[in-house]
Amino acid sequence: MILAAGMGSRLGRTLPKPLTELQDGRSIMQQQHDNVQAAFGRSARITTVVGYKAETIVEAFPNADYVYNERYDQTNTSKSLLRALLASGSGGVLWMNGDVVFDPRVLGRAIEFVERDESFVTVNTASVSDEEVKYTVTAEGFIDELSKTVVGGIGEAVGINYIASREKAAFIAQLRRVGDQDYFERGLELAIAEHSLRIAPLDISDLYAVEVDFAEDLERANTFV
Repeated sequence: MILAAGMGSRLGRTLPKPLTELQDGRSIMQQQHDNVQAAFGRSARITTVVGYKAETIVEAFPNADYVYNERYDQTNTSKSLLRALLASGSGGVLWMNGDVVFDPRVLGRAIEFVERDESFVTVNTASVSDEEVKYTVTAEGFIDELSKTVVGGIGEAVGINYIASREKAAFIAQLRRVGDQDYFERGLELAIAEHSLRIAPLDISDLYAVEVDFAEDLERANTFV
C-alpha cells in the first residue's frame, strides 16, 4: 500500500508529490511500483490511498487499486493508513509513504519478514535528525518508542513498514483512536505499549532511502537513481 493522499505543499509542486519526476524520467511513485514488482512479481497487488488531485494519480497508474481519503486536507497518515487497512484482506500489509525514493534492495531485504508474516519498521541508524521519526528498542531488540519526539533515539524510521496479519486488528484499533493529525507511527507506538506488538527494526542503513519533503531532498534522491 502507498500513502499518497497529502498535498505535499512543502515541495512547491502543483501535482501530488508522488508524481514528481526523478532525473531518470520516472516519477517517485513509478520507482516505488518498479521496486514492488521487482521484489514480489508483476502480479503484486498495489493499493494507493489518494486525496489531493486524486485523478492525476489514477490516470498515471490505472491498474492499481485505490482508496480515497476525502479528508486529505484535514488528516495525516494515520487516517489514510486506517482507510487502507480497513479495505485490505485478512493478510499482513506492506505499506510505504508515497514520497520515499529507495533502493530496490530494501524490499529484497524485507521479503523474508513478509514470508514469515513478521511486523517490521525499516530504519536508518546512520542518521538521527530532530525532524524525523526516531526510535528506541526493548531489551529484546524490538521497537519500543517511535515518534518525532523520542529522546535518545538510535536511528530514524524510513517510511516502509509491514504489519503482520495477527497484529493488524490491534493496530487498526489504535489508528482509530489517534488524532487526525497524528502520523501512523503513533498508532504503532500505542499498539506496542498496550497490545505488546513485537515489531522488528529492519536496518537498511547501507542502502539509500530518501523521503522527499523539500527541493534539497529531491536533489539528494536524484544522486541515487
